Amino acid sequence: MKVIHSYWAYIVLIVLVYTVFNAIIGLVQKKEFTHKDFRLGLFTLITAHIQLLIGIVLYIYEGRFNNIGATMKVPEARLLSLEHPIMMLLAIVLITVGWSKHKKKVKSEAKFKTFAIFYGIALLLVLSRIPWSNWWPFNL
Repeated sequence: MKVIHSYWAYIVLIVLVYTVFNAIIGLVQKKEFTHKDFRLGLFTLITAHIQLLIGIVLYIYEGRFNNIGATMKVPEARLLSLEHPIMMLLAIVLITVGWSKHKKKVKSEAKFKTFAIFYGIALLLVLSRIPWSNWWPFNL
C-alpha cells in the first residue's frame, strides 16, 4: 500500500504543478479558459482525492493513530502521523474549494486566478510536508 501511495503521489504532484503553472500562464497571458483547462482542473481534483483515499487506508493499515502521545515526541513519527496527513487534507480541501469556486466564475481571468490561488496554496502545503526522506524510491 505504501508503494501505491508513493507512486500516486508522483502523479498528483506532477498534475498539480502542471495545473498551477497552466493557471498562472493563462492568467498572465490573458488566455481564454478552455475545456482543456476545465479537464485539467478536474483531473487534478480527482487524482488528489484518490490519493486521499489511498492515504486514509494506509494510515489505518499502519495504525498511525495508535499511541499518539509517544509519537508526538519523535519528529519523524510526528511528521508521518500528524503533520503530513493534516497538511495533505488541507491541501485537498483547498483544491476542492478552488474547483467549486472556479465553476461560479464567468470570466476566464477569474477562473485562472481561482485555480492559481487555491491550487497554488495547495501545492505549497503539499511540498512543505512531503516526507522526502521516506518517499519511494529514495527510502522505504
